[in-house]
Amino acid sequence: MKVLRLLQNKNQNPYSWAAAAAVATFLLMAVSAISAAAQQGAMSPYQGENDGVSAGGKWLKFESEDKMTGAKKVRFDLLANNYFKADPDSKPRVDLVCKDGKLAYADFNPSERLGRPDYPGFWGQPKMEVMVRIDGSHDHKGWNWERGHFLAMDKGTVRGLIGAEVFNIEVRTRTGPQIAEFSPAGLNLDEVRHACDLTPHKP
Repeated sequence: MKVLRLLQNKNQNPYSWAAAAAVATFLLMAVSAISAAAQQGAMSPYQGENDGVSAGGKWLKFESEDKMTGAKKVRFDLLANNYFKADPDSKPRVDLVCKDGKLAYADFNPSERLGRPDYPGFWGQPKMEVMVRIDGSHDHKGWNWERGHFLAMDKGTVRGLIGAEVFNIEVRTRTGPQIAEFSPAGLNLDEVRHACDLTPHKP
């Protein structure tokens, strides 16, 4: 506010106006730099994992190494475009986790508690049915329900996701059915092929 008052009174005090203009320019450059940094990467929430760097589009890539085995681990992270009802501060996300050049697992995290599972799988593991949209096609999937916090995605869906323009998941949460909307376009597919041995596949 003080800078604005000095700018408004530039005719009364040209020296103060020049100083205020310099401060305003500095602040604008600082905000732009912070915004650009936020778009290019993010701090990792996990100990031992490097901070994220852009993997193309809205994707981030995080790298780490198992301290005991030396296995290389790469995590590709994609945030949804929207929030769910219960937590307007944390967006749903998809994580693809690859170890030593192969896909280890892929999770969908809705960022709020899931509803109860729908049925048991072949080995008795709880499963939840979701609807998945990949560009112009949609399908129902039965994903493993992980402690009410995550759903384990199947490899076919992951291959469709990495080559898609539109990717949506309809899931049942404690507050009712909700849709997570993602924009996966722009992912560096060469990096994914090298880190996970994955290629895109249209459904």
